Amino acid sequence: MNVAQPLELLVNGQLHTLAVLPTTSLLHVLRNDLRLNGPKYGCGLGECGACTVLIGDRAARACCTPVSQVGVLPVTTLEGLEQDGVLDEVQRAFVQEQAAQCGYCLNGMIMTIRAALNQGCVKSFEDAKQALRFNLCRCGTHVEILRAACLACGVMLDDAS
Repeated sequence: MNVAQPLELLVNGQLHTLAVLPTTSLLHVLRNDLRLNGPKYGCGLGECGACTVLIGDRAARACCTPVSQVGVLPVTTLEGLEQDGVLDEVQRAFVQEQAAQCGYCLNGMIMTIRAALNQGCVKSFEDAKQALRFNLCRCGTHVEILRAACLACGVMLDDAS
């Protein structure tokens, strides 16, 4: 029998004590219990990227991550990137490049690029494309998204784009 258990979760710098089933997805805890709307429910399979958050400094798909697997690592959502009213450099780049149409995929795109910057693995346009290869945008704003990613990472946009 599954029973809700007390669990401590550090999200966006705040410690939360919750009573949830250990198998509950991190996405459901973030959206339903903590009322954070940055991560989106897309496919529920970890394939589209709309639910991406940072666990530690790495990107993770919250829809398929059981909350019990987070452990003591901090979780950062889109809402947690802003500090003292100042947008993160990735958020600023997406605003500057107007890299949104419907906006549903933006959480995943921004969080994925933030994680790539944390890892120091974006040194070229190709690296930015590789970082975003598993994030889906259904509206077709790929060019603007890649421009924003390159701007945030300080790399030149390839002329082939």
